[in-house]
Amino acid sequence: MTGKADSLPDTNVVLRYLLRDDPEQFAKVETFFEEVRTGTRRALFMEGVLLECLYVLTKYYQVPRQEAARALSDLLLYKGIVNPNKAILADGLNYFATSNLDPVDCFLLAKSRIDKLPIFSFDKALNKASRK
Repeated sequence: MTGKADSLPDTNVVLRYLLRDDPEQFAKVETFFEEVRTGTRRALFMEGVLLECLYVLTKYYQVPRQEAARALSDLLLYKGIVNPNKAILADGLNYFATSNLDPVDCFLLAKSRIDKLPIFSFDKALNKASRK
């Protein structure tokens, strides 16, 4: 979905929703995300928030890469999620789930593939992945 959002959730809101580790905070975000899921509310899911969520989930909470990527990919599918780069974010999450590259490199690969832009990097692993 593109268009104007009426809210801008931060990383902690997304994490409380996904982890359900704080019952009081989860009760507040559950209603919010249900409205976003059905499209009655529109939320701008910023790329920086997505990246920070990946980092916190995988490094701090030790959530496996595939599981973290799947949870965030599912969130991107909510009708009320607004971001003009949803396809790039979804593709980047797929790269993240299936590789050992860092999240930013995964989003660079996605942008490169979707927009047919060559990657300019000194990172050997990134360059190798971009040639595939």
